Amino acid sequence: MDSFEGRCAVITGGANGIGFATATEFGRRGARVMLADVDATGLERAVSQLQDQGIDARGVRCDVRTLDDVVALADDAFGTFGAVHVVFNNAGVAHAGPIAQVTHDDWRWVIDVDLWGPIHGVEAFLPRLLEQQEPSHLVFTSSFAGLVANVGLGPYSVAKYGVVALAESLSRELKPAGIGVSVLCPMIVDTDIMANSERSRAADYGAGTPPPADTAQLVSPSAKHDDSVLDVTDVARLTADAMLANRLYILPHSASRASIRRRFERIDRTFDEQAADGWSH
Repeated sequence: MDSFEGRCAVITGGANGIGFATATEFGRRGARVMLADVDATGLERAVSQLQDQGIDARGVRCDVRTLDDVVALADDAFGTFGAVHVVFNNAGVAHAGPIAQVTHDDWRWVIDVDLWGPIHGVEAFLPRLLEQQEPSHLVFTSSFAGLVANVGLGPYSVAKYGVVALAESLSRELKPAGIGVSVLCPMIVDTDIMANSERSRAADYGAGTPPPADTAQLVSPSAKHDDSVLDVTDVARLTADAMLANRLYILPHSASRASIRRRFERIDRTFDEQAADGWSH
């Protein structure tokens, strides 16, 4: 895909944060956008703001935990636009706290939204993208925690590692079809993910386990007072540029580079350590 002009984009978790900023960026570049979000009030406000900027924007309430909801979103998008060229599986939640204190419902909630949500997006949209045979792109929001596990973010890291694996697998499989794939892996971005997450937690998961103050700060922009916290508009611009360049990985924070390198160095070093212990297979 070499341009957003005239393209149609669907963005989950589009009512705020990275989703809304990216919808704005896509729209500024000429795309028509459909926002999906579980927050109906926030969704209506977001669509109105985009329309006020002259962007052709629509909104559909969608709970990405439910395949039927995401299939209905795909039906609406293809019915409205005729074709869909960008599917941004962005909706996500965060829970902070030591794994020993995480409840079963905490695990279910994070994985249902952060991993099953993107899987549902693939199930609902990919067959139609393949069938329409037009330039298109799948995008996923993962995290730095999907590349390097973070203490205090166990369920979040598990889900986000899965999102990276999903994107990597799709990138290989879809290359012959000409469908691009990208996965966004930021550190801290100036969004209110913790507060927004708890507000959208469904009642069937019960009350959330309050995180200890030190681990809650891991995903809180307010805990940082330097330039390591990126503005969502900058992340949105990088995401759009990366898609046009057909980059698999979108890595907004240069500070993550050393940690990513150390992780793979530790993996590689294990082969030498095992060989030194006599393992020859």
